[in-house]
Amino acid sequence: MHSSPLPGLAQLEPRGGSHFDLLIIGSGAGGGTLAQHLAPTGLRILVLERGDWLPQEPENWDAEEVFQKGRYVSKDTWHDHHGKPFQPGSHYVVGGATKMYGAAHFRLRQQDFEELRHHDGLSPAWPLRYDDFEPWYQRAEELFHVHGLRGEDPSEPPASGPYPHPPVAHEPRMQKLVDDLRSAGLRPFHAPSGVLLDESAMAFSRCRKCNSCDGFPCLVHAKADAEVLGIRPALAAANVSLLTRAQVRRLRTDASGRSVTAVEVERDGEPLTFAADLVVVSCGAANSARLLLMSANDRHPRGLANSSDQVGRNYMFHNSKALVALAHEPNPTVFQKTVSINDWYLGDGAFPYPMGNVQMTGKTRGSIMKGYAPVETFLAPGWSLDRIAEHALDFWLSSEDLPDPDNRVTVDAGGAITLSYTPNNPTASRELEKRLRGLLDRLYLKDHLVERQIYVRSTMAIAAVGHQAGTCRFGTDPASSVLDLHCKAHDLDNLYVVDTSFFPSIGAVNPSLTAIANALRVGEHLKGRLGR
Repeated sequence: MHSSPLPGLAQLEPRGGSHFDLLIIGSGAGGGTLAQHLAPTGLRILVLERGDWLPQEPENWDAEEVFQKGRYVSKDTWHDHHGKPFQPGSHYVVGGATKMYGAAHFRLRQQDFEELRHHDGLSPAWPLRYDDFEPWYQRAEELFHVHGLRGEDPSEPPASGPYPHPPVAHEPRMQKLVDDLRSAGLRPFHAPSGVLLDESAMAFSRCRKCNSCDGFPCLVHAKADAEVLGIRPALAAANVSLLTRAQVRRLRTDASGRSVTAVEVERDGEPLTFAADLVVVSCGAANSARLLLMSANDRHPRGLANSSDQVGRNYMFHNSKALVALAHEPNPTVFQKTVSINDWYLGDGAFPYPMGNVQMTGKTRGSIMKGYAPVETFLAPGWSLDRIAEHALDFWLSSEDLPDPDNRVTVDAGGAITLSYTPNNPTASRELEKRLRGLLDRLYLKDHLVERQIYVRSTMAIAAVGHQAGTCRFGTDPASSVLDLHCKAHDLDNLYVVDTSFFPSIGAVNPSLTAIANALRVGEHLKGRLGR
């Protein structure tokens, strides 16, 4: 593995000229994984990334720079359905959103692939089932160095093998939390984490179990992200090229409208054009939809691959809350993201509907609290927030966001995104929070009789796009889906979409591992199609 961009790559003249066997637009979980998987085939592959390499610099681990100043956040402006502008939490860099994620790699549950009744609506069945994805989940866990322990998670689906790496050990305060949760009848488990960690030989481990992982870029490339484990290994092959700062503006088709014949790119203000036998769009759910909509032509007047009028629809991003529980007992944990709870994932006796997942976030600092709750903490000096953070247990709650065709991405003539979104399935989210609050009160009142816990909650707003999915759902019916079962556009012969856009539903766990597994699955199909 390389610690810096390889010399001679990401140049204006990619190896192979302007026509390639495969052109991948985007270098995140989908595109980066696909490039790595297909690099050994010898196919001439070009990856286009609208951003640049994320610099390795001290600011990578500076919470004020990352959370308050948004140093690595895109400069895009999107609008909500009222026309109000907002800055989405997007990251346009090599590796995409995985550069900043917490590397929590959960499989969707078996039930997530089936039709699932929620209190406030219906989550649709997928056209494929869990068994179709299981082998690819196993390979995805291996590729992204996932640490975990089978058999702990009460809702976990069957697996064909163990996790490739042992679980990340709990620090003492987290172990006490686990013991307390078990005493209350719950079955907490080690959160599946993608890190380049070897706790049996820490002197040789790249990961140091620091508190600058979740939400930060990793200064030492120890996070299992799509740059470190996808793009960099792929670029070691002579047949793979990467062009950074290359924003794709439009896809052109032939006269029949059945094949993409040109990819129009703007790089540093200069227009470029590339072509490939097969084109893969992997820009993230919102931007993949944007590109297809911006590529409308006479044969595709509503946007490329959009005869179904489904491109951009059914945008999902989870009902998520960050809940900080403050107690008298200090929490000196450094690497906190090791505990998760799924006892309520599919419901309980009092509420027989899915509720969702609970996991820990990275350990809160005062500067982080100011970043995710700036209004509530505006008058608080940094030192007081740091004192509060010393006593914080930091939870992340996710409930399923149900697909709604009116929750959608649209674009104007200039390509600016409007994200029309109305939250749904609120009852599940409230019930999940109520159970966690009640449990923590019961657990810690027995130790702190005169001091109840205090909670700080931040509900993720529309700008929190890290878990975005939908907009190009896959299916067997071209009238109701955008992509076929191999994630090829129904309407075109050589266009694929390989990112979280293909999700018909999102479940209640992080979508990253499913995106990676699907990229491997589609990659095998592309090998066969291209004779490799």
